[in-house]
Amino acid sequence: MNQEITIIDQGNEITKAQGLDYVKALVLDALSSPYSKAMYEHALNDFFEWRAGRGDPPMTKALVNSYKAHLEAQDYAPSTINQRLSAIRKLAGEAADNGIMDPTLAQGVQNVQGVKSSGRRLGNWLTADQAQQLIRTPDTTTLKGLRDRAILAVMIGAGLRRSEVAGLTFEHIQQRQARWVIVDLVGKRNRTRSVPIPHWAKQAIDEYSQAANISQGFVFRSINKGDNISGADMTPQAIADVVKLYASVYGYELAAHDLRRTYAKLAKSGGADMVQIQLSLGHASIQTTERYLNTDQDLTSAPCDFLRLSLQ
Repeated sequence: MNQEITIIDQGNEITKAQGLDYVKALVLDALSSPYSKAMYEHALNDFFEWRAGRGDPPMTKALVNSYKAHLEAQDYAPSTINQRLSAIRKLAGEAADNGIMDPTLAQGVQNVQGVKSSGRRLGNWLTADQAQQLIRTPDTTTLKGLRDRAILAVMIGAGLRRSEVAGLTFEHIQQRQARWVIVDLVGKRNRTRSVPIPHWAKQAIDEYSQAANISQGFVFRSINKGDNISGADMTPQAIADVVKLYASVYGYELAAHDLRRTYAKLAKSGGADMVQIQLSLGHASIQTTERYLNTDQDLTSAPCDFLRLSLQ
């Protein structure tokens, strides 16, 4: 990505030889947290790619406002948009401090307002594109990356709680009616249920387990810095930490439970039956599932309208 980056159209311009890495370094070197570095680097990469598609215009307040509008049109959550704008403001400040960008233009960029959150929202969830992006984030050239991808795949693909992921064993995963199912899973309040899993989640588990050379006992296990299995299982908190790690790369404000909401939202929007979603989630009440989906009764398009019956 060593493209020519023109921050301003006058004075000190960053040359092609210096490239994008030099620009990003101004911001990343000022950060101490590795998670923040990864998040800001992703945000800046996306911004520069979008800007390059428009002919690399000068970085002005108008340009950044246009980018904000682009993010809003992509239906990103306000928190995600604000996180990305924060990275761009940081870039403008560092560029001005290092004599690369005119201070007046930099101040204009730093004055770009964030997006206000509005409406009623019960927890967070990801869009289909965001969920796909999250699953593909772990480095699958490592055992840890394969394990983490499998964890994310199971949580998004089956809607499991973090405690259920931690307690998942190979014995739970069986074939039923020509598909893979997590059978006899004991969940909240000791309710037992069976949960179908998509083929891609099973594939993620298989690729991880084959690399780890394990096929019995707990599926997910701790891995040391040498990228080797170092324990017989993982704690629910360790599962939550995996979600937090990869979500932070994109600036998503996610808890592990939000992937359960994501599963429910994507299943419903894809046409899944509400009762089947309830059974997979293990909810005792359909009202709980409705709260997950933020669903209110619709009197204009009611279930009785789909019965297709008549008196004649």
